[in-house]
Amino acid sequence: MLLYHGLKEKLQNKTAKVGVIGLGYVGLPLAMEMVKGGFTVYGIDLDQRKIDSLVNKKSYIQDVPSTVVEDAVTGQKFFPTADFRAIRELDTISICVPTPLSENQDPDTSFIKNVVQELKKYMKKGTLIVLESTTYPGTTEELIQFELEKKGLTVGLDFFLCFSPERVDPGNRNYNTYNTPKVIGGTTEACIELGVLLYSNVVRKVVPVSSPKIAEMSKLLENTFRSINIAFVNELAMMCDRMNIDVWEVIRAASTKPFGFMAFYPGPGIGGHCIPLDPMYLSWKAKEFRFYSKFIDLAQSINDNMPEYVLNQTSHVLNIYAKSIRNSKVLILGMAYKPDVDDLRESPGLEIYQLFKENGAKVEYYDPYATSFRDEEGMVVPSVSYDAKAFAQYDCMVLITNHRSFSYHELAELGVPIIDTRNAFAEIQADHIYKLGSGIKQNEVKVAVGV
Repeated sequence: MLLYHGLKEKLQNKTAKVGVIGLGYVGLPLAMEMVKGGFTVYGIDLDQRKIDSLVNKKSYIQDVPSTVVEDAVTGQKFFPTADFRAIRELDTISICVPTPLSENQDPDTSFIKNVVQELKKYMKKGTLIVLESTTYPGTTEELIQFELEKKGLTVGLDFFLCFSPERVDPGNRNYNTYNTPKVIGGTTEACIELGVLLYSNVVRKVVPVSSPKIAEMSKLLENTFRSINIAFVNELAMMCDRMNIDVWEVIRAASTKPFGFMAFYPGPGIGGHCIPLDPMYLSWKAKEFRFYSKFIDLAQSINDNMPEYVLNQTSHVLNIYAKSIRNSKVLILGMAYKPDVDDLRESPGLEIYQLFKENGAKVEYYDPYATSFRDEEGMVVPSVSYDAKAFAQYDCMVLITNHRSFSYHELAELGVPIIDTRNAFAEIQADHIYKLGSGIKQNEVKVAVGV
């Protein structure tokens, strides 16, 4: 147990050199909290552009101010590098790499596997490894423990292994890496003790659980719960469209109940790295045990079809004005997957843009945060500049992301038909604003066709 006691002492007196592999939306904020916690931190990422930015003391993550990076680098507490040989220096390693889905909707764990190969080459005995990347139950043991033990190392003695799911919510003004409770499960008692000791210096509250599988499953439960409930309210919104009932007012009324109800809201689809992906990881793993989750698959189907529903609703609105999707000038308002961030990961707006394009629309978008993206052909699509006079020339506008910075009253005053998928124009009453989940009133149709 010499290695255990040695690392424990280093963590207690903060002489341990800690590392973060993957410096994206999860890894960079974590690295900065580790610096604040008093550790010397090495950040490893293969994207040289990120490393160059950090070396030049500039952040590329909205939630991490450049001043924080500057202080960390200038104070020689943070060392960004693209060289995995830095692992030789590390006492702890937190793995924060992407875990996307393949084209077949199966888990793509290649990023984790690549990191493990680097660990096998450079990791010293006595290192604590914490996987934070969201994945299926059993990943920590199958992809990391098993591989390292093939080298003759014993978990809990020669190395220490935990899983601690990331809970990053980009742009959240109330919760961040530090004040969001952090679940962690260790492979052995020594592993969990060291994992708790590390993160207790980094975040406000650590929640230990009995195993990595419990921690892995907890993250999937969190986001599958959200996916299923969002799917239910999306279906309810489509139902309310048919019945000319305002689903937003329905939700507002139901929310007055002080118990037994939690509000979820419809939208054009689901985005971000977690909610679209995590349920599919769980469903995929369940099939290994010959268990088929109808809830998960149904929810995924409903949410995946929302972009198509938005296209159909837009077509319906344009028909009222004697226009079709083809050759109509359409402006998408907001492309990021959530308000007030530049994060485009899995944004439904990307698919909606493509659908409009495929159906012959002359489509553009405006987003003050997400200023460009690559379409399915690999072409860079830039955001147009804000210009109310130019916006008045579009045939319709489709609100995808309800950024707080949007001038909603000014946009409404343009008189251009607006399809509002987020209830962003809730305070504005106008015949040319059509809310998802509210139906199209008959008198509006009569006015539009001159009856």
